[in-house]
Amino acid sequence: MSENLYVPESATKAEQYEAVLPQIEALISGEPDMYANLSNIAAALKQAFDFFWVGFYVVKGEQLVLGPFQGPIACTRINLGKGVCGTAWKDAKTQLVPDVDAFPGHIACSSASRSEIVVPVFKGSEVAMVLDVDSDQLNDFDETDQLYLEKLMAVLSGTL
Repeated sequence: MSENLYVPESATKAEQYEAVLPQIEALISGEPDMYANLSNIAAALKQAFDFFWVGFYVVKGEQLVLGPFQGPIACTRINLGKGVCGTAWKDAKTQLVPDVDAFPGHIACSSASRSEIVVPVFKGSEVAMVLDVDSDQLNDFDETDQLYLEKLMAVLSGTL
C-alpha cells in the first residue's frame, strides 16, 4: 500500500469516501495487529478529511479506554452511557451530534470540539470499541459520514 492517499479534490463528500475507503481497506488488509490497523485508520481519516480529532476508544471492562488517535490530547477513560462515546457504546448505535453543547452529558475533552459522530465497532453482537470523530465546526457531520463510516467500521469488525 502506498503511504499516500488519493483524495479527489473537486468531489462530493460521498465521492471522497468512495475513493478513500477502498484504500483504507487495502491498508489494513492482511495486517493482524489491531492497534496497527486502528492507528492507520485514524491517520488515513485525518489525512483524507482533515477532521479535528479522530480516534478509537476500546471497551476494557466497564470503561472505554483511549486507543490510537490523531489530534489534540483526549480524555483517557469514558464510562458506559457517559457523553457521546459512552452513549454510542450503551445504545450500540451511531450518534450523530450537530452541536455537542446541546448533547446532554457531553464530555468536553476539548473545548474546540463543536460537532461529533461516534460509530460503534462490533465483535459479534457486542460493541468492542467506538470510532470517535470530532469537528471544530457546528453541524459538520451528516448521513453521508454516517453511511460511509459505518461501512468502514463493518470492515474493521470483520477483522476482530
